[in-house]
Amino acid sequence: MSEIEVGTYFVSNYPPFATWSDDALPAVQAALNHPPVREAPLGLYVHVPFCRKRCRFCYFKVYTDTPSAEIRGYLDALAQEAALYAKMPFVGGRKPSFVYFGGGTPSYLSADQLDELFTAVRASFGWTDDAEITFECEPGTVREPKLVALKKHGVTRLSLGVESFDARVLELNGRAHGAQHIEPAFRLAREAGFAQINLDLIAGMIGETDETWAANIQRLLELQPDSVTIYQMEVPPNTGIARAVRTGEDLGGSFATWATKRRWVDEAFAALEAHGWRLSSGYTAARDVGRPTFRYRDSLWHGADLVPLGVSSFGHVQGVHLQNDKDLDAYVARVGQGELPLQRGVTLSDADRLIRELILQLKLGRIEPAYFQHKFGVDVRERFAVQWADLAAAGLVDDVGEHMVLSRAALLEVDRLLPPFFSTAHGGKTAAEAA
Repeated sequence: MSEIEVGTYFVSNYPPFATWSDDALPAVQAALNHPPVREAPLGLYVHVPFCRKRCRFCYFKVYTDTPSAEIRGYLDALAQEAALYAKMPFVGGRKPSFVYFGGGTPSYLSADQLDELFTAVRASFGWTDDAEITFECEPGTVREPKLVALKKHGVTRLSLGVESFDARVLELNGRAHGAQHIEPAFRLAREAGFAQINLDLIAGMIGETDETWAANIQRLLELQPDSVTIYQMEVPPNTGIARAVRTGEDLGGSFATWATKRRWVDEAFAALEAHGWRLSSGYTAARDVGRPTFRYRDSLWHGADLVPLGVSSFGHVQGVHLQNDKDLDAYVARVGQGELPLQRGVTLSDADRLIRELILQLKLGRIEPAYFQHKFGVDVRERFAVQWADLAAAGLVDDVGEHMVLSRAALLEVDRLLPPFFSTAHGGKTAAEAA
């Protein structure tokens, strides 16, 4: 079995979460209480933290074996929190153009609970008619009445957390669903008529082999989802796998190296591209090239505002990051008292905002220097000349005039290439002071 590297690799935001603190809460409140200072799309993230079981690789805020009364209280709190945010001046009459229901397992809720949740959130935030509404599902919890409720409430993008099609791999990694649940869930979703169905896979879970991965690719080609998102397995320190490694527990199967995980992702995307798909980021391939595939991602990576609803949820408002209380009971209690359940945040300088958008957009495989010149008044070719030179010397980036384009090899390990673009205060190679 390969040695397991415990730690994180995926870069999801900037500045790093270690810099977020309650010291920023006055600035967060000021941003919330100020009318919009710049035109930006508005979105919602709604966190449903309940799961049937915790996966061995999970590092999110989730709860299992939750009594129905606690779920009832949480849904009430979500409705109250949405009403509180909707009254804040930063909303400024904007309607959300994208909404994301994540978890946890949002599909853990019953059809009646889903109906109630959507009705309550939309009563406070009447999103636009063309809004992208994404909803995450665990295949073993998909039922026709739930899909009917989701379709009724305008869900446009259903994302199934398949992770692997192999029964043993799913079992070794502690997934709640089995291989037998995947195709029936997908078929039900297809029959319900959702505009886009995405399947998530994870390359390199415990027990994955060349043979099981090749079978995963074949199943993707057979099912023909509208998009596929493939992540490379990480082992953050707070996961069950990391704890098992620390205690010397036998994990029950092999664990792939980073080189193997990158190769597997490359093989999957190459097979999809050979059948007419296109890459829309370092993680996602889409089948319909004529349709926007993931507005939530693309809007956030271009500086959109995001309202965080739910325990531990992250948001971004007018150049300020914010996160809700991480404790479920405290979250519910604070909202019940008419208080926004804010726990920490960080204020972004103009330089921080530039770096954040640059590194996140690099995950798309290319950046447009003119965009940054127009928005920030900065020539990113000049500002980050050292970083571009290092990448070019390694054959990882090309300057093609209108775009800086990452090579395929770079895209497969893009998160490893991002920290050098950070400010020197956060371990990067340049201070990148704003103009």
